[in-house]
Amino acid sequence: MNATQQAEDDVATVPDIRTALSLAEAAEAQPILIELIQMLIVNRRFFGKMSLAGVLCGIAIAFLMKPVYTATATIMPPQAAQSSLSSLMGQLGSLSALSGGASSLLKNPADMYVGILQSRTISDTAIEQFHLKERWHEKTMVAARKAVASHAQFESSKDSLIQISVKEHDPKLASDLANFFVDALYRMNSTLAISEASQRRLFFEKQLDEERGALAKAEDTLKATQQKTGLITVTGQTELAIRNIAQTRAEISARQVELQSLRTYASEDNPDVARVQGEIRTLQGQLSRLEDSESHLAPGDTEIATSQIPAGGLEYTRELREVRYHDTLFDLLSRQYEAARIDEAKSAPIIQVVDRAVPPDQKSGPPRTLIILGCTVLAFLVGFAWLFLRGHVAMLRAAIR
Repeated sequence: MNATQQAEDDVATVPDIRTALSLAEAAEAQPILIELIQMLIVNRRFFGKMSLAGVLCGIAIAFLMKPVYTATATIMPPQAAQSSLSSLMGQLGSLSALSGGASSLLKNPADMYVGILQSRTISDTAIEQFHLKERWHEKTMVAARKAVASHAQFESSKDSLIQISVKEHDPKLASDLANFFVDALYRMNSTLAISEASQRRLFFEKQLDEERGALAKAEDTLKATQQKTGLITVTGQTELAIRNIAQTRAEISARQVELQSLRTYASEDNPDVARVQGEIRTLQGQLSRLEDSESHLAPGDTEIATSQIPAGGLEYTRELREVRYHDTLFDLLSRQYEAARIDEAKSAPIIQVVDRAVPPDQKSGPPRTLIILGCTVLAFLVGFAWLFLRGHVAMLRAAIR
């Protein structure tokens, strides 16, 4: 019974001890608070002078600073880019893992265009066109790019609009820079292969350039062979056979180029891939039959066996066939290139300008009220710290004496 009573008494004393400690701490803190209040009352004139000095200093700083103007342009990025890219990634089959990453990356097309606006290419063009390095007194291009990044701000809002804001002391320059970013984004968007149609156009353009060089080389070789053999042309069934073989070879090459283009964004299970592969096999069989029949014909005479043709005639026939092949292939690639270019023009993502920037007539900075308040508070704290330190130094000197 006594042990139980003793335990209850011990538990009861714990809150009492805590209460006593809290009262002791409050008692210790109270003199400090009273001392601070007394110091403020006694030195109220000093604090008033310090606050006034802070206000005057803040006013001087706020009105000596150059005014800042903010020009804003608003654009609406193309929304169709998301659906075309997502469908493109969905056809990648074995690369489905990359499809998820790309689709999550391009959930908001505006984010991609904000990244383009922040690119080094656009920043360097702005620096050179507006002479920003000299205007902002920057010594290096790296520093000038950082200055561009601090002056220009690109924000993608929830409604998928992009706001381009530029802060500058000159309102005309601010609006010109904002509109420059709009125009630069439009130009870069026209040159980048963002859509599937753009990728096909670039692919066929590269193939067309290569075939143009091959055709010129074949024509030079044929000309040299003509000068060497003295043959000018071929007639009869030989000419017809050469044309047919060249046409078939060119169609096979064109189908192979088309198949290569399809494989850049489609898997082997794609119906278009299977269709083109079947066409290639059919044309290859046709080419074999044509070459077999052509081997029995001589240049200009269907009655002469190939084995009886002079070597010069055979060489000329081969070179002529090569020229016809490259000429036909060049024509087919040109048609495919034009078709891809038309598709690109139809599906080209168009950036629409909602608001172009105009020179602002109202300052956006500096925030003079905040500057004045900040200087006032800073002056008050400096005065308080000085008085506090002076009091402690006086106490230390008195203790030493």
